[in-house]
Formats: sequence, structure tokens, C-alpha cells
Amino acid sequence: MSPKNLRKIKEEIICPPKIGEIVEGKIVASEPNALFLDLGFQGIGIIYGRAFYEAKDILKNLKIGDKLSAKITSLENENGYRELSPKEASEELNWEELRHKKEKGESLEVKISGANKGGLLAQIMGVPAFLPTSQLAPEHYPRVEGGDALKIVKELQKFIGQKLKVKIFAFNQREEKIILSEKASKMEKIKETLKNYKTGDVVEGKITGITSFGLFLKFDKDNLEGLVHASEMPGKISKDLSNLKIDQKVKAKIIEISDDRIYLSLKL
Repeated sequence: MSPKNLRKIKEEIICPPKIGEIVEGKIVASEPNALFLDLGFQGIGIIYGRAFYEAKDILKNLKIGDKLSAKITSLENENGYRELSPKEASEELNWEELRHKKEKGESLEVKISGANKGGLLAQIMGVPAFLPTSQLAPEHYPRVEGGDALKIVKELQKFIGQKLKVKIFAFNQREEKIILSEKASKMEKIKETLKNYKTGDVVEGKITGITSFGLFLKFDKDNLEGLVHASEMPGKISKDLSNLKIDQKVKAKIIEISDDRIYLSLKL
């Protein structure tokens, strides 16, 4: 017996397999409702019953000789096989990959599948994900007068079917929830662009949103956006915003850059 095989046997004795462990095996036999995996010195594993039907999408294109990862759910059944679940292993490996993506701050693309008054719905690796309205990029934020919930949902529904670039903001594996942020995926670019501006600069841009508390102004080729609070508008305008229109060009002065946000004033 080779030293490599002896080492494997020692590892098996010292660290025997346990329930919940993810193992990899080679498919050696199949039946209409079962699949058998050679786990090496860990014996033969079987996928059958509920575990087989739950993993049909994973198993449908596999053949004899293919390798497969699965989680041990029983160390030995009445026939001496280790019972396995590919679906549970796949889910755990997916969560591990999601954890790495969050830790690395990776950006990923998601397709929006639904919307509610709180934000947008999507899926990542089969896990439900939620993109709160507060985490949308400025250009996608719904500017609705009075915060009417029905109007907000109508605006958000426009994104269904679209793909957005996001980062994982937070997640809870136990509750199977993922929170996304589109804003975070653009933050590095925004920070870099903001270096070109300072307090006191006068900029020209287009009005992108008008609310009771002020207006949003987009400027710069990189679509930077700032807020002009009503208190930073000339008296006549602040009392009657009806004279302002979406896409209207105006000039404003940068009065503050804080937490990567730009605050403007029309009081030039």
C-alpha cells in the first residue's frame, strides 16, 4: 500500500466522517430513484428518497464517473451506506461563496424579479435577496411627492426584468436573507470623482427630482447627484416649486461634501 493511501487511512481513523460534513465522491452506480457515490476510504454513499428528489436539478445531467459534493446526513443506514444530500451541500457551499463575496467587497449583477414599497427583489444562487430603496443608486431612487407608497411601488416596478450591479450589504444564513446595495457598488467611483470638487465650486446640472423638502440636481459626466434643500433656495422659489421642472438646467454652489454626499445651494 502506498504512503499516500496509508496517510488517508490514518486521517480516517483520527478524524472519522461526521454528520453535516461535506464530502466529494465519484458516481459509481445509479438506479431510477437512487445514486451511489464512492467516497474512497469513507465508504459508499447513497442519495435516495427525499434527498434524491430534492436534488433532481443537480443530478439530472450527471453520469457514471462524474464527481459530486454532498453532505452526510446519516453515517450508516440499514444497508451500510452513508446517506447523502447534494442539495444541502450545494446550499452550504453557495452561502460560503456569498460570504467570500461580501468579505472581498465583490460587485455582482442581479436580475430584478419583483418590487414592493420597501425596495426591489432578486435572487443570488437561488437565495432570495432584497435591495432596499435606501440602497439604490441616486439615479434610481424614486422621487415621489409626499412619499405615496403606491406611487413608489409603481416607480420601482420599472426595474423588474432589469439587471443591476450590486454588492452584498448584509446577510443572515439562518433566516436565508440577503440584503443588497447598489449604492455601495458605485461608491469607489463616486469617491474618486468627488476628489475633483470642493466646497465653494459652482456647478451646472439638470434637475432630476423635486420634493417638498428640496430638489435633486445631477451634474458631471459621471452623474454625480446632490441635494438642494428648500432652505438653500431663493425665497420665491422655495415657496413655490412649481416653476421648476425635471431636466431643467440650473447652477448651484457646493456648500458641503459629507459622507460621500453633496449638498448644494441655489443662493449663488
